[in-house]
Amino acid sequence: MTQPTPMAALRMHTDAIIFDMDGTMIDSMPWHAQAWVEFTRRRGMEIDVPDLMARTTGKNGTECIVELLGRPVSQDEADALTHEKETIYRELFAPRFAEVAGFRQFAGHVHARGLKVAVGTAGDMGNVEFAMGHLGMAAAPLTIVRGDEGLPGKPQPAIFLEAARRIGVAPERCIVFEDAPFGIEAARRAGMRAVAICSTHTPEQLAGPHVLAAVRDYTELMNTDFLESIHVATA
Repeated sequence: MTQPTPMAALRMHTDAIIFDMDGTMIDSMPWHAQAWVEFTRRRGMEIDVPDLMARTTGKNGTECIVELLGRPVSQDEADALTHEKETIYRELFAPRFAEVAGFRQFAGHVHARGLKVAVGTAGDMGNVEFAMGHLGMAAAPLTIVRGDEGLPGKPQPAIFLEAARRIGVAPERCIVFEDAPFGIEAARRAGMRAVAICSTHTPEQLAGPHVLAAVRDYTELMNTDFLESIHVATA
């Protein structure tokens, strides 16, 4: 599945990796879908889950609730509904928690090569703490930008740009790892290169001129010379 990397992109300096979280670090998207099913069942609502996921994956909690209800909501209402849905998600996923195959090992290789690591997710604090607690990464990210910090969700580039700002790296020196079309588009709008993690979408759905590779998971990526091929700035 790995796509060839454009030579011009390989020659660009790389100082940082920015990981999306859901579907990119952790294999959570099926459990988010099930959480929406249970959340709406409790309210007697019928939804087209694939359609809702396509419209909301990468958006922050408030934006997701607006998409679900099809009307404006107050921040208090959005916060309460988001908390309920995400609690259901964590309860469903916790007994079956899994990383995207090879993520922790790959992240360790990234750290060992001296690249800065950040996370840019539309997830809220509860989901970030849940994911990071279960992952137990050997080296914590330098920063985690969340969707409940007042930033618009993807495909707007704000989350990724804020991650780059916090770690002091120019956008063009960052590579974003993403599993969703909105995230791939957000990376493009941020002026960043991207790697498509095809845990939930096809390479065709995650294509773009800034996409360096499309892989099923990190095990596949580590079987290439990807980290060796990107130019890591030393100054």
